[in-house]
Amino acid sequence: MTGGAGDRLRGRAGAHPPCPPLPGGGAVTRRTHRRALLALVILAATGLALFLYSLATGEYGLSLGQVVAALTGNSTGIESTIVLEWRLPRALTALLFGAALGLAGAIFQSLTRNPLGSPDIIGFDTGAYTGALVVMLVLQIGGSAATATGAVIGGLLTAAAVYLLAYRGGMVGFRLIVVGIGVTAMLTSVNTWLLIHADTQQAVGAGFWGAGSLDRASLAQLGLAVWPLLVLFAAATLITPGLRILELGDDAGAQLGVAVERTRLAAIVVGVGLSALVTSFAGPIAFVALSAPQIARRLAGAPGIAFLPSALTGGVLLLAADVIAQHALPSPVPVGLVTVVIGGGYFVWLLIAEGRRR
Repeated sequence: MTGGAGDRLRGRAGAHPPCPPLPGGGAVTRRTHRRALLALVILAATGLALFLYSLATGEYGLSLGQVVAALTGNSTGIESTIVLEWRLPRALTALLFGAALGLAGAIFQSLTRNPLGSPDIIGFDTGAYTGALVVMLVLQIGGSAATATGAVIGGLLTAAAVYLLAYRGGMVGFRLIVVGIGVTAMLTSVNTWLLIHADTQQAVGAGFWGAGSLDRASLAQLGLAVWPLLVLFAAATLITPGLRILELGDDAGAQLGVAVERTRLAAIVVGVGLSALVTSFAGPIAFVALSAPQIARRLAGAPGIAFLPSALTGGVLLLAADVIAQHALPSPVPVGLVTVVIGGGYFVWLLIAEGRRR
């Protein structure tokens, strides 16, 4: 065939519809980035609103104007003392510790490729609690620095034990979780034994601390915690690109130039450090690390774990739980009790959702 008819036929035969944009590129990427940015804005606005509310609410109520005046140095009366010395350290501690727990949960859920991957489920928080109890009850060394050191060492030793027990020619996320749950059960028994055989007054103090509380929050404590946490935040920023690639699998990660075992070990050290430091200062606060990454992933519409939204979500969750613990109940309770109630419901929902998906 020649002429116009042949050209039209060849045009129809050779005309292909435009290829849809690949995941991670084009229109899909732009929509994902916009939604992730919107999620960050919403989380930041929610955190700011909760932050100001926590500074204004209490037995001595303050207006927003009084809070802002105290924060900007335009108030020197009792309002300034209440805001800057009593309420501000606790609110900042809740945001910082919540961000640390959210980021730790994101690291382990990315590492295990499982929504149940969390330092409180795998047992690292329990190990950190064991280390802190050994310092407080067995060695009887006082001070936040000694307790923090014991908690970090306990968390790292627990991580090493879980890693070695779960390693079989490679690391499988589900095996790490199952081994971690078993180690958690054993360490819980050890912690109970330590509390039972300790001096009554020491046991009561350690038991209350073990519920997870921000009652001891102060500028001095915040000063001790902020610098190591900032170092760990920076380290997490360095390892997250490798973790994102490892979510594709170890073989794909190795082919793309990622040092698989070195990246995995660095991620475990950073994640354990984040959760252990929080545990050493506030006690084990459960379920924030478990729920924050999954909530953040849904808010951001991300196909995988979103690290920065996870940190912001963790800060918002812990601050909200602390507001509830202080002001929404007949009498104040440790914040860990509130996170257990909220997180327990989320954990049941997650198990049901995962069961239906399979």
